[in-house]
This record gives sequence, C-alpha cells and structure tokens, in this order.
Amino acid sequence: MKNKLIAWLIPIILGVAIWFMPIPEGVKPEAWHLFAIFVATIIAFITGPASMGTLSILAIVLTSLTGVLKIGVALSGFANSTIWLIVAAFLLSRGFINTGLGQRIAYILIKLFGKSPIRLAYTLLVSDLILAPATPSNTARTGGVVYPITRSLASAFGSEPDGTRRKIGAYLVQVISQTSGVTSAMFMTSNAPNPMIVSLVAASFGIAMSWGGWAIAGLVPGIVSLLLIPIVLYKLYPPEITDTRMAQDHAEKELEKMGPFSFGEKIMLIVFIGCLVLWATGTITKIDATTVALLGVVVLLLTGVISWSDVKKEQGAWDTLVWMGTLIALATQLSKLGFIPWLADVTGAALGGVSWVPALVILFLIYYYIHYMFASLSAHAAALYIAFTTVAIGCGAPVMLTLYLFAFANGLFLPLTHYASGPAPILFGSGYVSQPEWWKLGFIFSVIYILVWGSIGSIWWKVLGLW
Repeated sequence: MKNKLIAWLIPIILGVAIWFMPIPEGVKPEAWHLFAIFVATIIAFITGPASMGTLSILAIVLTSLTGVLKIGVALSGFANSTIWLIVAAFLLSRGFINTGLGQRIAYILIKLFGKSPIRLAYTLLVSDLILAPATPSNTARTGGVVYPITRSLASAFGSEPDGTRRKIGAYLVQVISQTSGVTSAMFMTSNAPNPMIVSLVAASFGIAMSWGGWAIAGLVPGIVSLLLIPIVLYKLYPPEITDTRMAQDHAEKELEKMGPFSFGEKIMLIVFIGCLVLWATGTITKIDATTVALLGVVVLLLTGVISWSDVKKEQGAWDTLVWMGTLIALATQLSKLGFIPWLADVTGAALGGVSWVPALVILFLIYYYIHYMFASLSAHAAALYIAFTTVAIGCGAPVMLTLYLFAFANGLFLPLTHYASGPAPILFGSGYVSQPEWWKLGFIFSVIYILVWGSIGSIWWKVLGLW
C-alpha cells in the first residue's frame, strides 16, 4: 500500500509543480498546462500506480476537466492510422498462433539446417526474423513461439536448467534473446513502441516514416547484427554439445505430428506474404500500410483463420490502442500549440556551442543505458524518445539520422537485462542463464550493437540519403 501511494504521489507532485511554475516566455498557457499533464502521465507509466490504460483514460479526463483540451480533441488520437496498423498487426500475429504456422516454419528450418549448434542457432534466428514483420508483440513471437521450440530442443539434448544447462540450452536461450532485440528494431511492425514512435515523429516533427523506409534503413545493420549473434555467443558462451543432428530428427518427428499444411496455414502464409509485398511496395502502389494490415485481418476473419472472438480477446492490441492513442493525442496537441518547436529552439540555443556529433553520441548513450531503469520498451519510448531526439536535433544533428538511431535503440536494448522487456522475464525464468551471465552478455552485446548501428548503420543511412 505504501509503495502504491508513493507511485501516485511522484507523478502528481511533479505534474502540479510544473503546472504552477512560471510559464516560460514564448509558451502558451494551455501548452504549458498540457505539458504538465503529459509529464505526469509519462512518470505514472514508469512508477506504475495503475495500468497504462487506466492512466491514459485518466489523462484524457484531466485535459477535459481542466479545459486544456476539448474532449473530442483529447480522443482524436484513437483515429490515428498508425495505431490501427499495430492493432491489425497484433491480430495478424494471432493467425500465426492459431494455425501453428510459426512453429512449422521453425521446425522446417531446423530439419533442413540444424546439424551443428551454430547452424541450429541460425535456424531459430531466421524463424524469429521471418515472423517479426507481422508480430508486433515480441513477447508472443519470442516467448510464445520461438522459446517453446527452443525449450523442447534443449530437453531433447538432455539440457535442463538444473545442472546441464550449459550443454546447449543456455546458448540457445541467449541466441533467441539477442535475436529478439535486433528483429524488434528492424521493422516498424515488429515491436509495439515502433508505430508509436512513427506517430510521435509525425505529430512532433511533421515527418512521415514509412514501413518500407524503416525496413530498408534497418536492413544492413540488422543483418550484420544477426550474423554476429550466434558466432559471438559461441565464442563467449559456448555450448558443450558440438553435434546437433538429433535436433533434425526431433524436428522431423514434430512435423510428422503436425501433418500436412492445413487450410488455415495456407491462408495465413498467403496473407503474410501478401502483406509483406504490399508494405514493401507502398511507395509504388500508394496503398497505406494500415489498409494493407486491415485487409489481411479481413481475409483471416472471412476464411475463419481467426474468429471475432479472437479479435475481442486480443488484449495486447486494445491495451496498446488506448495508451498509444492517448499519448499521440497529447503529443500532437503539444506540437500544434507550439511547445515542441519552442523546446527545440531553446535546447538548440542552450547547446549552441556544442558540436552535434559529440552531443548525439552522448545523448544516445544516455538514452540507451538508462534502460537499466526501465522494465518496458513502450514506457521508455513514451517517456524519452521525443525529448532526446528534440535535444539532439536542436544541437544540429541530422534529423533523419537522429530519428532512426533512437528509434532502433528501442528494440536493441531489449536483451540488456532480465526485466528489460516482455520476452526477457520468460527467457530468464527458464533458468538456463544466471542473472550475472545475463547482465554481462547483455552489456557486451549492447556495445556490439552500438558499434554496428552507429558505424555501419550511419554509413548505410548516408548511402540512402537520410543525412
């Protein structure tokens, strides 16, 4: 009870303090008061006195009761098309789970390529990569599809959490943990915070980040990172087993149990490929990414691959809709009222003597490693993304370089700690990797990712003309 009271008091006191502070010159009163409510909401997301959905609705009510925003304006975020993209992507991922297509893909890859630990690791990695574009819940993707397969493979080799974990189980668990972070960074629809970032960027900076543009920007540094994961882990955290042909036999038996491709799997595969093609060619076809995703959902509903009951039960989708809709509405109005441009001008003037390169590096490192204090990727992005990118851009950092760099970080620091994201507690809870090992490997890979995305990524984005 005491902890909950403190969790409420911190955002309330901070919000009230900002509300009654002298309003800076150049800021409208309604913008400053909206900023107070926005900050209090974000801090409440972090302290967690109630669910994010509850806090979001409370924020909407407060903006209306205080006269800061009209209720229609406060609710306008729920009409944002990018939010509905993520909702539709959640529903598409339900099709993978219902049909078992995700498991089949993984077992097929293991049967074909899994005869050594590194090759087995790459098959699990590729399985996650294939599922990522249409699975915004990395918890469902990694924790619900890839991990159960990994766990069954470890058991098949006699690798259990108690005493035999280093045979192969610990190695594979770390592989899929690191993979989940990279794949979550690579696609707009592979991580719940990513579409929110896109909407916040549009609201705050007036810049549209497309699905295809995001995927192309993340392609080269993402592939390089994925290629390094099994090899680096094999050197730093090697499995005791060196021959995994038994995994191929295990996969073959599982495929036999599954039988031939079902009708639902075939439909799901067609819809999945169709969505990927249309998302990737959106700039040519002019078909909006949200329209494509909703079309895919309609096909799955009409063919019975998912039911309306599945839609109603997809709690992650509707929870995301509520809190993302609220944040986007508040951020949009902050920009319209002139607060974000004012903040950019002020920070730029205050740091006018600092070169943008060291400023960007320092800000990025702080943004990355402050995730040790967060247990949610979404809360981290909601709290800090716009603030940090605004300051960096105010220092003169190239706009698109900054926006993508910080956006990709929101996936990359997923494996940093055993509580850093949804999949982390599931994988850590398996008992295969100790906490000191998890933190040590998480830090080592954080350095690898920063070097890869900061160097190779920057060069690739220069080639693409993003800065």
